Amino acid sequence: MTVHSSVPVLGPRVHLIGIGGAGMSGIARILLARGVEVSGSDAKDSRTVLALRALGASIAVGHAAENLDRLDGPPTVVVSTAIRESNPELVRARERGLTVVHRAQALAALTQGYRVAAVAGTHGKTSTSSMLTVALQHCGVDPSFAIGGDLTVTGAGAHHGEGDVFVVEADESDGSFTAYAPLVAVVTNVEPDHLDHHGDEAAYRAVFEEFLGRIAPGGTLVTCADDEGAERLAVLAEAGGVPVRRYGRTATGPEDAVLLDFTPEGSGSRVRARHAGVERELRLAVPGEHMALNALGALLGGVALGAPVLGLVEGLAVFDGVRRRFEYKGRAGGVAVYDDYAHHPTEVAATLRAAREVQPPVGGPGQRGRVIVAFQPHLYSRTRTFAEDFGRSLALADEVVVLDVYGAREDPEPGVSGALVADAVPLPAEQVHFVPAWGDVPSVLAGLARPGDLVLTMGAGDVTVLGPEILLELDRAAT
Repeated sequence: MTVHSSVPVLGPRVHLIGIGGAGMSGIARILLARGVEVSGSDAKDSRTVLALRALGASIAVGHAAENLDRLDGPPTVVVSTAIRESNPELVRARERGLTVVHRAQALAALTQGYRVAAVAGTHGKTSTSSMLTVALQHCGVDPSFAIGGDLTVTGAGAHHGEGDVFVVEADESDGSFTAYAPLVAVVTNVEPDHLDHHGDEAAYRAVFEEFLGRIAPGGTLVTCADDEGAERLAVLAEAGGVPVRRYGRTATGPEDAVLLDFTPEGSGSRVRARHAGVERELRLAVPGEHMALNALGALLGGVALGAPVLGLVEGLAVFDGVRRRFEYKGRAGGVAVYDDYAHHPTEVAATLRAAREVQPPVGGPGQRGRVIVAFQPHLYSRTRTFAEDFGRSLALADEVVVLDVYGAREDPEPGVSGALVADAVPLPAEQVHFVPAWGDVPSVLAGLARPGDLVLTMGAGDVTVLGPEILLELDRAAT
């Protein structure tokens, strides 16, 4: 469906098709907190669905027209791009003339009356918006927030706060982030992705320019100076009179946040940065230089909202991550198992570098355990477009296991499978394994791993649920 920037009125009853998804469940949680009657449907039961039921939502398992017919009074129907026009509930909603709005429009409606901080970018949106949320909370602000992952500390990705700030993760995948009118816009980077929707790189970059035009009067743009695409937006913003604050190693402005030094430290890092002429040290509990950059972006976002610098720095230090972002799953047989959502070549490379940093020494001086990655490509179109790039990024691991493609909303394409990625990995053949049978992956990984290694499941699909099975196989192999 086409997403327009107009803000709808949701009404007293809202029905969400696909309510168990990360974005939709967050909207449902906030609606429930505001006293709205919420119903919905999802393909299967899940922890998220159970939690929403406990909060008062009426949720059906399975999509059927009757799920709408049985409701008391006409609801506003909320859908995401993942919901096809043939969905029986969407078909019935259109037959009945019900108001149907996109997920982003519904979230934009919820932000009315708030000072909105919208975090966008090809990579790092969830981590940066989560860091900003936690840092603001540490400053005594109780922001509302809707982000694409669950905070480790609370287990939730959305909250109706008492403060006047609303932090949103602004999703560019379908262009729907143009529904927001942020006071503070953070753009972490701009790199071609989601070409199945946008068509080509030029169109993808153009939608970020449209997002730039949505910044509210008197608002601020925060960008990463080290990223070419984000810097291009910054130049356009300045030409249009929008104040810009940059962060990164190449940032030079007096109000910018300059990354001076990055030092891995255990499972986190120590960061030295200069902001507004003052050098500061940040301690982060999450690994990777990309996370250090995200933290500086969150810092500038918080400053633009009026939060105190020292409070933000202290808040960033207590941020302990988001589920599915280098999430520790456990240890068995001397092997640590992590899970990550990375599903773009740049994200894959950044996460594998971070995995190297957290590996403790084993054996002699300078020796560390190996990194073994199990990667599940997401979407046939993305696999076809970026297979070579995925291969190069995955070569940062010592052993690579590639699963078949998780199609999500797409139908299979002839000739497109995980084998395209596996064949593109420039490592010796014995270190690359294409395992198309999902259920075989845990035993393959257990057979490859040895004490001191780190196993990382990676992708935006159902590879995330393999962690417990991998730990079980590792335990069996160790006995």
